[in-house]
Amino acid sequence: MNSNMLDTCTNFIRDARKIVVLTGAGISTESGIKDFRSRTGIYSLAPEYILSLDYFYQHPIEFYQFAVENLYHPNALPNKGHEILAKWEHEGKIATIITQNIDGLHQKAGSKNVIEFHGTMKTATCLNCGKKYVTEEMVRRIETMEDFYVCNHCDSKDKEDRYIKPDVVLFGDTGNWFSTKGINTIIQYMNEADFVLVLGTSLLVAPFSIFPQYRKKGVPLCIINKGETPYDFGADTYVIHESIGKAMTQIDNWLNNRKEY
Repeated sequence: MNSNMLDTCTNFIRDARKIVVLTGAGISTESGIKDFRSRTGIYSLAPEYILSLDYFYQHPIEFYQFAVENLYHPNALPNKGHEILAKWEHEGKIATIITQNIDGLHQKAGSKNVIEFHGTMKTATCLNCGKKYVTEEMVRRIETMEDFYVCNHCDSKDKEDRYIKPDVVLFGDTGNWFSTKGINTIIQYMNEADFVLVLGTSLLVAPFSIFPQYRKKGVPLCIINKGETPYDFGADTYVIHESIGKAMTQIDNWLNNRKEY
């Protein structure tokens, strides 16, 4: 591990009071959840199209089978990365966490100010009446009902209007945070940040990938990710290719004056 880079990032974090954290699937792999784009990730099992809005409408049964098996992890537990972020938030260092993840592990770890940019797998919503279903109920419906994906609390001429869609952002879809108001709120967080920490994302998928561009000039960006990102060689950017749990534990130890090389 690059101790000089870790030392530099630790010093920035020690003085920071408005850290914005951007997280992707890489922070949850240490909790046993597959990422998407690695050699053994979800897209090695099926093409991206299976997580599109078109596929959901055309093949709702197959979509749900794949989503419940690969995206729903009710028994997963937060790891050291999640826990340390929650600790730093409690200590007044972190302003917000903006995550691509839909697993809810930041909240399980105790983080409060979390923007789930790509939604959540905890709930699903009828596209007609807006009734919310917890995913546990959807799993029971899958096991006991033929048209489990059709809401039976409202009526419509076309059954497709009453489809119950998981509250995740699919390809061809837009989520709550994709609105002008949502994007501007995130940009405001970035503008006010005194340190930006990126964990476990390749920063390749827009619009999430644009957010680091909105930090003020001179604000340091630290990226902890096993793979490369388009930002790696930018100004005021510090890159650590290491396990997130290992790197975060080292930084947190150093913040608490437990410095071990």
